[in-house]
Amino acid sequence: MEVKTSLLDNMIGVGDMVLIEPLSEDTFIENLKKRFDHNEIYTYIGSVVISMNPYKSLPIYTAEKVEEYRNRNFYELSPHVYALADEAYRSLREQDKDQCILITGESGAGKTEASKFVMSYVAAVCGKGQEVNKVKEQLLQSNPVLEAFGNAKTVRNDNSSRFGKYMDIEFDFKGDPLGGAISNYLLEKSRVVKQPRGERNFHIFYQLLSGASDDTLKKLKLDRDFSKYNYLSLDSATVNGLDDAASFRTVRNAMQIVGFMEDEVQSILELVAAVLKLGNIEFKPESRCNGYDESRVKDKNDLKEMCELLGIEQSVLERAFSFRTVEAKMEKMSTTLNVAQAYYARDALAKNLYSRLFSWLVNRINESIKAQTKSRKKVMGVLDIYGFEIFEDNSFEQFIINYCNEKLQQIFIELTLREEQEEYVREGIEWTNIEYFNNAIICDLIENNKNGILAMLDEECLRPGTVTDETFLDKLNTVCAEHQHFESRQSKNSKFLTDHSLPHNCFRIQHYAGKVLYRVEGFVDKNNDLLYRDLSQAMYKANHSLIKILFPEGNPAKVNLKRPPTAGFQFKASVGTLMKNLLSKNPNYIRCIKPNDKKAAHIFTDSLVCHQVRYLGLMENVRVRRAGYAFRQAYEPCLERYKMLCKQTWPHWKGPARGGVEVLLTDLQVPAEEFAYGRSKIFIRNPRTLFFLEEKRRQCLEDLATLIQKIYRGWKSRTHFLLLKKSQVVVAAWYRRFAQQKKYQNIRSSALVFQSFIRGWKARKLLRELKHKKRCEKAVSTISAYWHGTQARRELKRLKEEARRKHAVAVIWAYWLGLKVRREYRKFFRANAGKKIYDFTIQRIMQKYFLGLKKMPSMSPVDKSWPARPYGFLDGTHQELRRIFHLWRCKKYRSQFTEEKKATYEEKLAASELFKDKKALYPSSVGQPFKGDYVEMTKNPKYQKLNSFVEDKVLVADVVSKINRANGKGAPRIFLLTKKSLVLADQKTGQVKASVPLPDLSSVSVSTQNDGFFALKLKEGSTSAAKGDFLLSSDRLIEIITKLHCIGATSADRNKINIDISDEFLVQFKQDKVCVKFIQGTPKNGNGVACKRKNNRLLEVSVPSP
Repeated sequence: MEVKTSLLDNMIGVGDMVLIEPLSEDTFIENLKKRFDHNEIYTYIGSVVISMNPYKSLPIYTAEKVEEYRNRNFYELSPHVYALADEAYRSLREQDKDQCILITGESGAGKTEASKFVMSYVAAVCGKGQEVNKVKEQLLQSNPVLEAFGNAKTVRNDNSSRFGKYMDIEFDFKGDPLGGAISNYLLEKSRVVKQPRGERNFHIFYQLLSGASDDTLKKLKLDRDFSKYNYLSLDSATVNGLDDAASFRTVRNAMQIVGFMEDEVQSILELVAAVLKLGNIEFKPESRCNGYDESRVKDKNDLKEMCELLGIEQSVLERAFSFRTVEAKMEKMSTTLNVAQAYYARDALAKNLYSRLFSWLVNRINESIKAQTKSRKKVMGVLDIYGFEIFEDNSFEQFIINYCNEKLQQIFIELTLREEQEEYVREGIEWTNIEYFNNAIICDLIENNKNGILAMLDEECLRPGTVTDETFLDKLNTVCAEHQHFESRQSKNSKFLTDHSLPHNCFRIQHYAGKVLYRVEGFVDKNNDLLYRDLSQAMYKANHSLIKILFPEGNPAKVNLKRPPTAGFQFKASVGTLMKNLLSKNPNYIRCIKPNDKKAAHIFTDSLVCHQVRYLGLMENVRVRRAGYAFRQAYEPCLERYKMLCKQTWPHWKGPARGGVEVLLTDLQVPAEEFAYGRSKIFIRNPRTLFFLEEKRRQCLEDLATLIQKIYRGWKSRTHFLLLKKSQVVVAAWYRRFAQQKKYQNIRSSALVFQSFIRGWKARKLLRELKHKKRCEKAVSTISAYWHGTQARRELKRLKEEARRKHAVAVIWAYWLGLKVRREYRKFFRANAGKKIYDFTIQRIMQKYFLGLKKMPSMSPVDKSWPARPYGFLDGTHQELRRIFHLWRCKKYRSQFTEEKKATYEEKLAASELFKDKKALYPSSVGQPFKGDYVEMTKNPKYQKLNSFVEDKVLVADVVSKINRANGKGAPRIFLLTKKSLVLADQKTGQVKASVPLPDLSSVSVSTQNDGFFALKLKEGSTSAAKGDFLLSSDRLIEIITKLHCIGATSADRNKINIDISDEFLVQFKQDKVCVKFIQGTPKNGNGVACKRKNNRLLEVSVPSP
């Protein structure tokens, strides 16, 4: 059974600020600090999540936590960003409501990390599948790319987002992601050319120099040393905890996953390198004869390298840095730029180049992650944008950022009140108007089309005449002097004339988060954001693939004399579009707070947190939520939580949940004005009432725990007694059994001893009787044996005597017969003795000779060893036996051959017949096996198309050189030989260049030298002879020519291919015949074979002397 939990269980401090009592700024900060000290970094304000940056890793983002918060009520578990993400995702999927998640806070508060957690949670809980996983991976991997190009190390944050990002994630009806779209706002491009002390430029510059390979840096003309680039600050080049080299590998991998091509990545890196090179360009003054000063580039090396990277003519860009062309109607006027103006132009080009590259990156990512289907989609937007900024020195960037935050605060209050009012109406609760500060008057001060600060700034930038920051401030002092939220020392309002905290070149705006002092210096230039037309046109002339896309206004055919829109106008329009987008969706809020400025864990700075609480308007948000009813809860969980407080509802209420809650509150005598009944929820006005219910529940739980303990202890004691009783019975039974077993074993042991003694006495008695009987039988046997032995010896002696007499008679008779025979044949023996002795001697010699051949030589056919002949008269026999043995072992060796091996040896034999003593290359080929396929046609995917082109089995596949008749140089080709044709194809692409049927081949010509040249001569009039003969070169010439010859010899339908071996032969090239002549010499390129064209009719091949 699932255990029901609640936000109020095991609560550290107060999990929802709406319930804090009493409500004050001090208790608000104290509650945040208490939860932060216990690693509780998330707190609610109703449905708003406050997120504290812990500056350390916490084990609260695991896969188990994702499953814990999945499909759970928002207030069911302790506060977490996953709860808000789950609520937004379920509302989008089940209620078909488009959602947006607004993440705000100052730099270093953890906005980027919060957006990552939201996206990773949505990716984890949505559907699975190959296509869905691919979309999720692309959406998640877009973050590292944008962080590399849009984030930087600041004094407040090592990974600070220097741009605003809004991502729309699109889902289908099942809740599976289809794609997304990213919008970026106000990239801090001034950081490209200048960084405050203790801060860095954008990450990508350091990642490129640290992580790129030496080969890549060489192509980009860069060096790893940061100190060689003026745009990179050196005091914070390396950051503890940041591995730029590993981050670069991560970015390259992410770009590949998102869908960037390799050439696009190379183009991007070239532009990044160009920005670094641009910062190293320096200028020197030079006076002209007319008295005007102009600038010249000091060291042109960096300018040259930059131009080579971008494909721009150096002179064009150098002139654009020195001159400015002004066009008015039909007139053009060229003016020189002094050193200060040249540096301004250089920095403006660097800022524009980088910011446009960043915008192109965002658009390119959008192309990859956009949804492919055109069906209706559900959308969840995630807004990660800079928070309210109050620095010691606030300029145009802070003014624009704070304007955006004013708009977000306005929409936050409006949507919060609207959500509150809609819930009251939905639940049937009477709505009462809530008093709150409406910052619309501040937004109107900034964005009013007539008298707004942005409108007057645009008017100043566009009007003719001298325009400075001082004239802009004068205009503000004139128009906005009476506005209650505008303050200036030089305005008509007399109360600020003596305010020394307000300098003369500044103005102050009272924002919703507090007063901010803006220094007017740089407002006009930054709003103009002017890039000279000469530089735009120079960029457009580049041969680089991206530059023309980034600088379309540089096209001379589309010259537009209209002034481009200002930065303020563009940002105001984009903020307006963003506000409309947010108003069309159901909002969810994450307010990020930075606990300290040291970026350290376990440190909570009260003043810093208090400052952020004020400008985020969190106290205002709590007051709005508490203006009506502070707490609301559905009837079912409310009854489930508090049912033990009433006997009528405990332990089970059988009626509707609302009825149970009504009975419960009536029984507890809660005043009627403290709560209200909605259609599906109970509304509690004061947090004290909720805490009263919680205290009663705690006391009741203690009583219930005591009761449970009492019942458990009684059950445990009874169970223990029954167990003891049962154990006593078991022990007694086992003891009685043991005693009886012991007694039985004693009786049994005694009986066994008695039986053993009886059996022993009987056995010994029987043994004595058997031994006496055995001794009697042995005595009889011994006497009988001695008697029989005596008799046998006597008989043996008699038989031996008789045998001796018989043998003597036989011997005497044999000698007598022998004497008679010798006397009879003595006269014949001497005449035939010599011949018989000779024959006998010869027979013995032959026998010994053949016995000596039992030890045969090796069975290898190439082994020429043979035993030496013992006598000269055996020479013929010796040689004949050697021949017969050699033929026999050759037959045995051949019988072991497979068909494939037989064919190989036949080819080797054919090669011997063709080239032995004719071609100097032949001896080196004897020991080399004929493999046939040297390019692995079937395994190499590059030749798959070529493999399908050849229908028959490939006999030879090798890389040869096709000799060009024009210059004698060789081009690599794939040479394929089948039983029907030969094919020449391109080595790199596998494209077929020529295919010649073998019947069209008339002969092959080779030289006698140690070279690999051979000419394939085609029959005149054949279809293949149109382009002429082929002159090729290969290290495996012997194998190729042999197989060509064997194919011709085995085919009955074609003539045998002639092999011409000569050091001079003719080759037909289209219409001309060229003589190929081979000479011995030392080629210029070393010890190789060189082919050189002598004239139109002669190609001379130099072959090294042997």
